[in-house]
Amino acid sequence: MIVSRGLVFGLLMLAGAQAFGAGAAPNERAMALWARSCALCHIDGNAGAPRVGQAEEWGPRLAQGRETLLKHTVEGLNSMPPLGYCMACERDDFLAMIDFMTANLAAAPAGDQP
Repeated sequence: MIVSRGLVFGLLMLAGAQAFGAGAAPNERAMALWARSCALCHIDGNAGAPRVGQAEEWGPRLAQGRETLLKHTVEGLNSMPPLGYCMACERDDFLAMIDFMTANLAAAPAGDQP
């Protein structure tokens, strides 16, 4: 099935806005980077990646803390390569993407300062 990047990005932005609530929108730069890199695995759970918004998949990872999630993203872990396919991403981008994928989960690290 072929889907245009614009359509995927639009759907992700809509989903992201809903996940963050009406009052807060995800960082547009981070969401564009996420759509080009993280979404490859975190939408369908490819290679064991935890899927966006799936508490049971994120639970053990969230228990390790936000700083550990960031470290695993930057250094790579298991099937996830270093920088998660996002060579243009910066620390704040990664944190925004982690927050997006874990938004509204009971144990989400959003708001914790690394």
